[in-house]
Amino acid sequence: MNKICVLGAGTWGTALAALLVENGHNTVLWSAIGAEIDTLSATRTHKNLPGAKLPEGLKYTKSLKEACEGAELVLFVVPSEFIRATAAKAAPYIENGAILVSAAKGIEHTTLKTMTEIIDEEIKLNRRELSYKLAALSGPTHAEEVAKGLPTSIVSACEDEETSMKIAKVFASSCMRVYTNTDVLGVEIAGALKNIVAIASGINRGMGFGDNSQAMLITRGAAEITRMGLAMGCRRRTFMGLAGIGDLIVTCTSHHSRNNRCGVLIGEGKSYEEASREIGMVVEGYHALEAAMRLSEKYGVEMPITEAVYNVIKRGKPPKEAMIELMTRDLKNEIE
Repeated sequence: MNKICVLGAGTWGTALAALLVENGHNTVLWSAIGAEIDTLSATRTHKNLPGAKLPEGLKYTKSLKEACEGAELVLFVVPSEFIRATAAKAAPYIENGAILVSAAKGIEHTTLKTMTEIIDEEIKLNRRELSYKLAALSGPTHAEEVAKGLPTSIVSACEDEETSMKIAKVFASSCMRVYTNTDVLGVEIAGALKNIVAIASGINRGMGFGDNSQAMLITRGAAEITRMGLAMGCRRRTFMGLAGIGDLIVTCTSHHSRNNRCGVLIGEGKSYEEASREIGMVVEGYHALEAAMRLSEKYGVEMPITEAVYNVIKRGKPPKEAMIELMTRDLKNEIE
């Protein structure tokens, strides 16, 4: 592509921008935090991507206008809570015919909209005449490993298969295998809700419980995420794929996972606020909790693990008490 802009210079945005440059694309990385851009351009390193050197060809900017103008692909990689504001500010500079891709994971708790739905809404509010394609990028992709060129796989999701494949070809390399999917909503729901299960998995570890209970939480977490997705009209196979079970496994088990690490600290007895400060980066599972509980109520879908995490973080329930409640729920058939 002639130009790609990446909005958001956190670990994931920076890792993706570096990958795109390595793939031969003219890529510009933007951040709303000026000092962040100054440091990246001066050192070609990211403080939270140890051991990774950013490529010489990566460009940096503090200007949304400079970032978006002329870009064939605009990649949104800011934290989910800033997606709406970023889309609104970027809208005046987006080119006609551009492909807009969300690589952020979350659900807006006030509207229950996914990230691509928020981007779409803001573009239509600000540039109703604009023609563009919307897509989501999701999967088991910790930035720390992508930045080091370790083998990774991801899903390019767009309702238009041709656009989905076009995005796949942009990101595909010897260390990044990309699959396509037309179930955009399913990919986004899976990506948002797995962060909550990852917090539960971390709490389990922090309390000193073992592999058995962790496997239980991952498996039953997958079941409740799938139930929700099906109630919303998504496809079952999406939740068995990379954006579903793949992302769930890596987020629940990896030391790179902020959600998992946050859960561990809570399981060890710290409050969410203390855990969040110690991690020092956005914990997306926390921001997804309110939306998940509202979706559960709206669609009449039982989500016991999500509710347990909500009770621990939002209502102060002791983690051990929440686990006992999960373990002593009414017995039922696993499949039905």
